[in-house]
Amino acid sequence: MYLYNSASRRKEEIIPHEAGKISMYTCGPTVYHFAHIGNLRTYIMEDVLEKSLRYAGYDVKRVMNITDVGHLSSDADTGEDKMLKGAKREKKTVMEIAQFYTDAFFADCKKLNIKKPDVVEPATNCIAEFIQMVEGLLDGGYAYIAGGNVYFDTSKLKDYYVFNNFDAEDLAIGVRDSVSEDENKRNKTDFVLWFTKSKFEDQELKWDSPWGIGYPGWHIECSAISLKHNGEYLDIHCGGIDNAFPHHTNEIAQSEAYLGHAWCKYWFHVMHLNTSNGKMSKSKGEFLTVSLLEEKGYNPLAYRFFCLQSHYRKSQEFSYEALSNAEAAFNKLLARVGALKEDGEVDETVFAEYTKKFNEVLGNDLNTSLAVTSVYDVLKADTNDATKLALINDFDKVLSLDLAQQAKKLSEKKDEAPANEEDAEIDALVAQRTQARKDKNWAEADRIRDELNARGIVLTDTPEGVKWSRK
Repeated sequence: MYLYNSASRRKEEIIPHEAGKISMYTCGPTVYHFAHIGNLRTYIMEDVLEKSLRYAGYDVKRVMNITDVGHLSSDADTGEDKMLKGAKREKKTVMEIAQFYTDAFFADCKKLNIKKPDVVEPATNCIAEFIQMVEGLLDGGYAYIAGGNVYFDTSKLKDYYVFNNFDAEDLAIGVRDSVSEDENKRNKTDFVLWFTKSKFEDQELKWDSPWGIGYPGWHIECSAISLKHNGEYLDIHCGGIDNAFPHHTNEIAQSEAYLGHAWCKYWFHVMHLNTSNGKMSKSKGEFLTVSLLEEKGYNPLAYRFFCLQSHYRKSQEFSYEALSNAEAAFNKLLARVGALKEDGEVDETVFAEYTKKFNEVLGNDLNTSLAVTSVYDVLKADTNDATKLALINDFDKVLSLDLAQQAKKLSEKKDEAPANEEDAEIDALVAQRTQARKDKNWAEADRIRDELNARGIVLTDTPEGVKWSRK
């Protein structure tokens, strides 16, 4: 399997430290609010990666943290803790907030068929491990104490900027919030390993440490939790591209300083989901969650299908129109799958041929768009329905679109309400017209509009896309 390694900036063959086994770490959510669908695009792609590795025959151990302390509202180690911010907003304790939004996160993952990692570890479970790692960095001369806090000293490193060749004056690049000067730092790029009460008197979660009562910095959490469960050598570390700097940069710095050797071989970063207004976030525009999509009538798996149609290393633009097009295509695919019969024997030669091709497209930097195309190739294949169904179910181990089950539900729904068949046909025509307009194929768009008009269908443009109604 080949993946693009963000650290080397080239596509590389995955060669794990231990033959046949993959150690994998994914940065988990900061559970102070619901995850928006931009966050969940990253988790969908990480899920596909894990399942692709398993499909290829690897024994995968995937670890994920839950950040329930230590993540400040600025990546520059300034501002209040995000968990404390959530607790104030909802007038609850930090741990009540953490439990509620952890449960909500995994409920969303279940709707999107995102597999729960093998190990899920809340940061608050690992205070002893954080302290041990900070002590080791101090003993090794990679950290210092100033103003009551413990800082990592980036001047001790030969190369701090792993993912991008930043200039020293460009520290603000990649930092989501404004950077305020911390006079305790020896170097502009230094970061906090442990905060004490000298800086944050109102922090709800605090622990005793050799440096006073306080709490861990955000970056130390992922390093220590990965070391605890995956050992000293990590094969693949995943996350959103916004975590590359400073979070993942700082993870590498502290982990390799602590261990004294190279730590993680491959870095897998997922690009942003954008709207027409730019990068999606909880503070900009409509707060787009899985629950909101459901309220608007969308199947969550249509959103997964939407994400799979784009490569993880390309930014994807979300709109309700685009999602509606994806759902229409998804439903048409389900209708074709639902028309297959389970009669006959599986042709093992054909099965082996198509699974080999499917594995190859996944192994070429996780090309999910071509992986979806593989399903259509099977539907067009010159073989019997039993073989097609067996292949579709096999591919779904990775795609996780519940194709056979969703097709059955769609078929049952049509049987219950046959009048909806005409509606589905109109939906498909509207989606085709929308795509024709995107492609600037005005003649085709006009032809479809005229056909709909002749059938008594009125089209209306809305912020959620084109809607239709009968005259």
